[in-house]
Formats: sequence, structure tokens, C-alpha cells
Amino acid sequence: MIFKVAILQSRAENSNIKRNIDIIICSMKEASKNRADILLLPECFITGYELPMTYEKSISCEDEVIVKVCEEAKALSIGVVLTSFTKGKEQPQNTAFVISKTGEILMKYSKVHTCDFADEKNVEAGTEFKVCDFDGIKLGIMICYDREYPESARMLMLKGAEIILVPNDCGSMKPRIQALSTRAYENMVGIAMANANGQNAGCSCAYSPICWDKNGICVDNTIILADDVTEGLYYADFDMDAIREYRSSEMMGNTFRKVNAYKGLLDAKISEPFIRAGQE
Repeated sequence: MIFKVAILQSRAENSNIKRNIDIIICSMKEASKNRADILLLPECFITGYELPMTYEKSISCEDEVIVKVCEEAKALSIGVVLTSFTKGKEQPQNTAFVISKTGEILMKYSKVHTCDFADEKNVEAGTEFKVCDFDGIKLGIMICYDREYPESARMLMLKGAEIILVPNDCGSMKPRIQALSTRAYENMVGIAMANANGQNAGCSCAYSPICWDKNGICVDNTIILADDVTEGLYYADFDMDAIREYRSSEMMGNTFRKVNAYKGLLDAKISEPFIRAGQE
């Protein structure tokens, strides 16, 4: 079984929701014609990744534009990872909705690792990593800065994720795409990332967890890697049968971990040289 992800590399226009929704629906139509299972958008594509973001400029989770995309998903029989700043309890949240091919919202995930060192310090952080079932495939979501922390992908793997989809909007991508390749390898999950295009940005990508063949010969696990500036849709085919066979026999993921040695990972104490302004 091939799971086909359409990855949009494009830059939303801040505060121009109508224009951004038009791009989303146009991309859904093109991706559907190319028989993609799901469309992955860059971070906060409905509203634009505009910072600082206010509660008033964020949209509600029941907003008519979300309903419209759900209706289009059903009409086109394509899933969507729909992204926006949404209204949290008191502050905006950086949110991704996983929408099914029948237009149902399967999962709402809000970014856990908000960039508290910058203007995202006023964004309300999510509190857990989530996995949902999309046509029999377990999907997890990380948003941008989430992927800087190996714990994010690890938690998703432990919750059963087979594929992790990453909405993104940032630059200086070389070490970040290398890290995504490593996250795919060490957790035995497929990973795809959609980023806004631009100089020193872009580099939307997808990686397989399969890093060697049945003879132990290393293989390049890159499925696709865009340049930094080219706008458009890129397609990543994940061979789920091959991935599941690999996951059932190889020794990464949750196989031989020595969890009793990891207790310090839950210690909230921060010491030099990692003290920063704004830490809780």
C-alpha cells in the first residue's frame, strides 16, 4: 500500500485569509487529481505565520473557513493537514487539524514547543502529542520547533505513529532536515515536512525510516527534498508494506531501550549553560 503525501511549499500572506484559503483549495484539487491521500501545509497557513499574533486575529476552531475546507476534502476525497493560529483559552494557539477524506476532523493538535525565546512566547502551548488513525495509518503531527526536540518524535512513535507530518515555517534548514532524517531513522517512522519557500528557507522534504536493505547495505532514506525557493506541490510516496515489514524486524524505535536510565529526562531543573530569559 502506498500512502501518498502532497507537500505544499508556499508562503502564506499574513492576515489574508481569503487568499490563503484559495491556495489551499487549489492545492487540494491538484493533489486530488494526482491521487494524493493527504495534503500537508506549512505552519499557520490560513492566518499566515504572523508574529506577534493576537487572540482577536486568530480564528475559532469552528470558523467557516475550516468548515469550507472540510467540505472540499469530502468533495475531493483527499485528507488535509490544515494549519492556523486558533483561539485557545486566553491566547492564540499554533494548531494543525488532521482532516479525513470524508471531511471529518480526526485530530486537533496544538504546538507543544512554542518558541518562548521569541514572539511565540505569547502563544498558548499545547500539552500533549497526539496520534490519529487516517485510513488505517497512524499519523502524528509535529509543528516547526517541536521537531528540534527528539522527545517529540519519540513520544509520537511511542503512541503508535507510523508517519509523522510536520507543518513548518522557518529558515536555516540544513541542520533541521538532517535532524528529520535522523528522527525517521531512530524511530522507524516516515516523516514529511512542508515549509514556506524563500531564500534560506524551503527545503520541504520527506524521509523513509528504511536506511538499509535486506542485505544490510545502506540506502539513502530521502524520498524528496525541495530547494529553498521553488513554490509548488511535491509528492512523497510512503510504501507502507515495506515500512511495516522493516518496523517489525529492525532494532530501533521502542525495541531495546533502557528506560530506567532515562529518568533525568523528566527533571524540570535547568542549569548553566542552558539558562535563558523567559523560561518557566
